Amino acid sequence: MGNSILIKNATIITLDANNSIFTGDVFVADGRIAAFNSASQADEVIDATGRVLLPGFVQTHIHLCQTLFRGAADDLALIDWLKQRIWPLEAAHTPESLRVSAQLGIAELIRGGTTCALTMETVNHTDEVFRVVEESGFRATIGKCLMDAGEDVPEALHEETETAIAEAVALLERWHGQANGRIRACFAPRFAVSCTRELLERVARLSRERQVLVHTHASENRDEIALVEQNTGLRNIAYLHSVGLAAPHVVLAHCIWLDEAEMNLLQQTATKVAHCPSSNLKLGSGIAPVTEMLERGIAVSLGADGAPCNNRLDMFIEMRTAALLQKVQHGAQAIPALTALRMATIEGARALGLADEIGSIEIGKKADLTLLNLHQLHCTPQPDLVSTVVYAAQASDVETVIIDGQVVMHDRTLLTLDEAAIVTLAQTHFRQCAEFLR
Repeated sequence: MGNSILIKNATIITLDANNSIFTGDVFVADGRIAAFNSASQADEVIDATGRVLLPGFVQTHIHLCQTLFRGAADDLALIDWLKQRIWPLEAAHTPESLRVSAQLGIAELIRGGTTCALTMETVNHTDEVFRVVEESGFRATIGKCLMDAGEDVPEALHEETETAIAEAVALLERWHGQANGRIRACFAPRFAVSCTRELLERVARLSRERQVLVHTHASENRDEIALVEQNTGLRNIAYLHSVGLAAPHVVLAHCIWLDEAEMNLLQQTATKVAHCPSSNLKLGSGIAPVTEMLERGIAVSLGADGAPCNNRLDMFIEMRTAALLQKVQHGAQAIPALTALRMATIEGARALGLADEIGSIEIGKKADLTLLNLHQLHCTPQPDLVSTVVYAAQASDVETVIIDGQVVMHDRTLLTLDEAAIVTLAQTHFRQCAEFLR
């Protein structure tokens, strides 16, 4: 810390409470936004003339451990996708392959303007992901995947309840709050199908005691819901509520197949929802009732999910797709561009309990910033800047990215990760993991 940056002459989309947009300077000191239009001298000056400055995107459902498996699990529905491809591949991870997978994912996220993610890892070697986040300058809340039940789970992914909980707690104690608060830990039970009731109840209790997030999947696929109902006698959200996992500190990925009672539960408990539109489409899972959730005041944010079910980690695509899907169902006025952009930024921060720190450009907040060059054919003209960002811009328009006051990409060049080395290593490690596919 200690470095100061002056970003000059930017068009600033603040995403503050008034959705203010203005042209001016942003002065960053000690990792935070210190002033607008300041005369202070800075260690580094970025000329942002003709550029657009956004808060960094916040993705609330990612699997960095799966980035290495992009393209290796196409054209399968969720349960088959897990059992035939993803679980065997995750079971094959070594510390080295998981490290490369995390580097590959974070490099792609930064290149696309994402500065923070909530990520569910695999069962083993999760320290490696924490290390990569620390080294890369990224901001993340990370959970080791918890799995102590389920059919066709590879031996390497199946843990005893006590072992799973003990390791998750140990990771929390080692990593939570490290790197000036950039790194946080959470509990990440995979989903109700692969967790015992005892594990889920323990997670509910421990997360409250330690005041940390819980990140899990829910109601993604109709077969999954049928399995939960068969095993518990309850629909998915109702079951999670019964074990204490419907609460403001819980982020549920997907929530596609909800009945009226479950929607009411999410609303009453202030449980957060991570919407993953591209993943939901690619796995054939369905279209989440985002418009209905927003109308009820349920907090909905966005995530790309993992690379094998998307296959990109690109928030521009997720914003656009989220809006377009709801328009097909509810009419052209559903999910305006500003709503989609807020879902990608401040609503993501709110889901992670970080809305006071990130998600908008305001004095005193952490300097997690993305600078776009919209002087492109596909972004011209620009009668409405927010519309241009959501419907026309793309990841390759991201020019410079700052996280916690540190420039991590400048002029499209990654500064904290070796892009060429990552691509080479990823090819090698994927081949090694793929040998374990049955």
